[in-house]
Amino acid sequence: MQITAAVCRSNGAPLSIESLQLEDPREDEVLVRVVATGICHTDVAMRDSPVRVPKPIVLGHEGAGIVERTGSAVRKVKPGDHVVMSFSSCGHCPSCYQGDAAYCFENNLYNFSGQRKDGTTALADGKGGLHSHFFGQSSFATYAVCTERNVVPVRADVPIELLGPLGCGIQTGAGAVINALKVYPGSSIGIFGTGSVGLAAVMAARLSGASTIIAVDTQQQRLEMAALLGATHIINAARENTFAVVGSIAATGMNFALDTSGNLAGIRQAVEHLAPRGTCGLINSAKGGDISLNILQLMSGGRVVRGVHQGDSVPEVFIPQLIELYAQGRFPFDKLVKFYELGEINEAIADMEAGKAIKPVVTMGSPSLQ
Repeated sequence: MQITAAVCRSNGAPLSIESLQLEDPREDEVLVRVVATGICHTDVAMRDSPVRVPKPIVLGHEGAGIVERTGSAVRKVKPGDHVVMSFSSCGHCPSCYQGDAAYCFENNLYNFSGQRKDGTTALADGKGGLHSHFFGQSSFATYAVCTERNVVPVRADVPIELLGPLGCGIQTGAGAVINALKVYPGSSIGIFGTGSVGLAAVMAARLSGASTIIAVDTQQQRLEMAALLGATHIINAARENTFAVVGSIAATGMNFALDTSGNLAGIRQAVEHLAPRGTCGLINSAKGGDISLNILQLMSGGRVVRGVHQGDSVPEVFIPQLIELYAQGRFPFDKLVKFYELGEINEAIADMEAGKAIKPVVTMGSPSLQ
């Protein structure tokens, strides 16, 4: 079928809006009419990287829409169902068997190779094939082909335009707090970086009953949003000595720290300001950077530093839970969203990078939530 998509053709260049051909879904695949897709910093990183994904490619990995058609082997969803598309996984490695698909042994193949496992791609233009299946979806497009494994059925009484970011960024921030760190009532947590992932973490920390929630960023507007969403303390790192303030707030150390910034010096100091038995979770990859930590401090205090991918989430379970919390008014992630049309995708990316939009979402039609 003919679709419209935002195509990434070269490193760092603006995405181009093009007409492409999309293959029919295979037996284990699902054709989704995309209603809206969130933009994540990972999309920008892949646009700019010369090595992480092949090009030309259609990016987009926070898609939400309505099932148009399913392959013959699909049982999870049917045409007409509202769905969110999340990360993809193999389904048969030790991690997937244990319910830890976020740590699939073939994560790179299924999410970053730009093709199916057999090497085929679902997209083409008049000159030949384009890379598809980014995060199993490539949803910067009016239609996307995903797999039964990475499609999540959701309730139809919540606006579908909102729900795409739950598939990655919001799930990651909230899941890091709830699933990975297991923040508990009365505890203290420092959240370093308050973009959409960090702000989802703030909301989750409030839900978890943390009594001290410290939000750190260099953008005052984001910090004010953090305070609105539940942060008990905000620190503008561009104006204040961050860890002097952290030390005054959590004199015996933080029970938890969560870094979304990738700032190596900040990560080291966050670990140094953990309480005994404290845990620091790392979400941002810091572009593969290395860091040195004091082993004696970690050992003698029983402190933990661990990576967190996709919030340790099982999307089929966690995404519906977040939607229920949103419907109850307890997880207002809609406050982070700003809508753009697909043709405005480069403006949306620029606004996100400039801090003018926390979570831009591109719509494939006219959203009802403007």
